[in-house]
Amino acid sequence: QVQLVESGGGLVQAGGSLRLSCTASGRTFSAYRMGWFRQAPGKEREFVATIRGNGIITYYAASVKGRFTISRDNAKNTVYLQMNSLEPEDTAVYYCAADPYVSSSNYDLARIYSYWGQGAQVTVSS
Repeated sequence: QVQLVESGGGLVQAGGSLRLSCTASGRTFSAYRMGWFRQAPGKEREFVATIRGNGIITYYAASVKGRFTISRDNAKNTVYLQMNSLEPEDTAVYYCAADPYVSSSNYDLARIYSYWGQGAQVTVSS
């Protein structure tokens, strides 16, 4: 069982930056692929970024590539999402997710991940 707690959301002006953190319980954090998803009002949850347990391989949604960076510190059981050049379209609730069995062929599917955080609101004003 893994519990995920997110922090770092807030209100920022367009062009600004925020960093989200997600800390996991448990002793096998490095065995889990971690992902960030987001859900805007009236929309489905969508993939944002993912990182493998070793912290080396990452993937991004086209809409955030070049602006967002996912990273992890396995010693702190924490995954981060650095968000730069934020746009009003980035406004959403951001969720971190974890699963030990997500492969490189389905990492962008929310239904594949077993564990989820409670969500962090990110609001970007124009």
